[in-house]
Amino acid sequence: MSENENENENENETTEETPDAPVEAAAVEAPAEDAAVADDAPEVETGPAPQSEPKKKRKRLPRSLRPHKGGRQRVRATERKPISREEKPEHERGRSQERRGVVVSDAMDKTIVVKVDVIKSHPRYKKVIRRSVKFHAHDERNAAHVGDIVRIVETRPLSKTKRWRLAEVVEVAK
Repeated sequence: MSENENENENENETTEETPDAPVEAAAVEAPAEDAAVADDAPEVETGPAPQSEPKKKRKRLPRSLRPHKGGRQRVRATERKPISREEKPEHERGRSQERRGVVVSDAMDKTIVVKVDVIKSHPRYKKVIRRSVKFHAHDERNAAHVGDIVRIVETRPLSKTKRWRLAEVVEVAK
């Protein structure tokens, strides 16, 4: 009996020395030792062990928990700089483009088709190249006719194809 008492004292000392140790482990070990001492005692079923939290996946971490690279960190300014604004230009809108060309068609109402020839040098071979572009222009008074040389000015979109308007008739066709 003295050996059993010594074993019981040793068990009490181990549980008292480690208060952080789980209580379940001591409870599970004690019935097993009691069963070894007393073979006639019925076994106590503790049931399934309580499940711990599911293992955290490391696949998608919030941005704050992701590893940071050792780059320089931006230092926040203590006070804000005043906003500096430039004065508005004198003219109300940006500089509009102008083209000079020949009226090809005036069949539509308040619309003319102007053919503008573009003459430029080839960037590599330096040969002079002539290209022509057709623009649809708005003619409010139907003043331009086929063959007239006109000056057109870029404007806001007036229809699907019209982005130009007639500024003046430079030369009337003969």
